[in-house]
Amino acid sequence: MRDFWEFIASIFEDFLFIPLDALRSLELDSWWAANLLNFVFMLIAAAAFVYWTMQLKKEQDNHNDRSAKRVRS
Repeated sequence: MRDFWEFIASIFEDFLFIPLDALRSLELDSWWAANLLNFVFMLIAAAAFVYWTMQLKKEQDNHNDRSAKRVRS
């Protein structure tokens, strides 16, 4: 059973963390290049937030229109 857990640790240390190791070494050369991925994720999150807010506003306006029509009838 111990070999199984060591195998999983080996997979993570030797293969899956290679991109993170590359970012860590890149940070020593250029902070901006290393954090470019973070900036891209922040832009995606900001765009998703704006889209979500617009959809909520549209739904709220649609709900207000329906309730105003019921009051008039």
